[in-house]
Amino acid sequence: MEITRKTILNDEKYLRQISQPVDLSDESYKEEIKLLEQFCLETECFALAAIQIGIPKRMIYLKNTTLDVPLEDKSYNESTILINPVIISRKGHTRYWEACLSCLNNMGLVSRPYEMVVEYYDVNGVQHNEIFEGFEATVLSHELDHLDGILHMDIAEEVINIPREERKAYREKHPYEVISKTCDYDEIFMKKLKK
Repeated sequence: MEITRKTILNDEKYLRQISQPVDLSDESYKEEIKLLEQFCLETECFALAAIQIGIPKRMIYLKNTTLDVPLEDKSYNESTILINPVIISRKGHTRYWEACLSCLNNMGLVSRPYEMVVEYYDVNGVQHNEIFEGFEATVLSHELDHLDGILHMDIAEEVINIPREERKAYREKHPYEVISKTCDYDEIFMKKLKK
């Protein structure tokens, strides 16, 4: 299967579909995960949802969920795979200027939870219940939205058009912000939806 990056330029309708659950009894998903990994290893990215390379299944590949390692360092790879992830709970409030491989030069200021409990299966079909905190929760939240056809631009407080090479400097002036580690994120999110 050829890897084709999907973008809003030609594939917005495709990106807005809801990804289907992975059938863990059909091991073909393991080949699709290899494609996810290959794409991430060749690309400067934090993570990737399978839909972004033309696989509309509920799979996420986390490559770099730390702000300590620059995106340019392609050798860094956490290689965390989440299959059929489900959010169990979330709390806290953070904001970050997010970008996306599918959304061209559109960068948006997005609110995310500080902490999430997520249930998922790994590449071997083993179930996990894991806590993701801080920037790790931000990255995962962005990818989870992709599985439901939501783009970061849809929920951003503000969207700017900025070339990839200028993002790092912009983010240094507007860094990742932890507003609260414990507040009720869903209450904040519901208020934002009503605006």
